[in-house]
Amino acid sequence: MARTATTNSQEASAPQRPRRTPVSSRNRLSVRNQEPGYVYRIVNDVDARVEDLMERGYEVCTKESVGTIGDRRVDNASSLGSVSHFSVGKGIKAVVMRQKEEYYKEDQQMKQAEIDNLERSMVQDAKRKADYGSID
Repeated sequence: MARTATTNSQEASAPQRPRRTPVSSRNRLSVRNQEPGYVYRIVNDVDARVEDLMERGYEVCTKESVGTIGDRRVDNASSLGSVSHFSVGKGIKAVVMRQKEEYYKEDQQMKQAEIDNLERSMVQDAKRKADYGSID
C-alpha cells in the first residue's frame, strides 16, 4: 500500500514530540517564568525558615506565577493549594520565594561589608604579630 503525501498544514497540526533534556544539563531546582526585577530562591520549609524570610522582605510565589519547578519527572506529585511547593526528599518540602532585586543587592552589600571588616581585622592582627616579612 502506498503512503499518502502530507501537506504542510497536516504537519503543522501534528503533535510535537516532548523536548529532550540532556543528562548533563538536568536541573531539578530551576525556576522558570522569573519576573524581571526579582531574585528567586528555593527555601526548605523547615522550622520557621519561610516565615523568617518573609520578615526579611521575601514573598512566597504561587504555582500560577512560576509554573513547573525543575525538569519534568515522574515522581513529581502536583502540590495542593496555590503555593508553589514541592518535595526535595526525606519528607522535606521546599517553597519558591522571591525578593525585589534592590533589596537583594542591599543585603549582599551588607554581607560583603562584614566580610571586608573581618578580613581587614585579620590583616591588622597579623601585621602586629608578624616577626618578619610583609603582609599585603
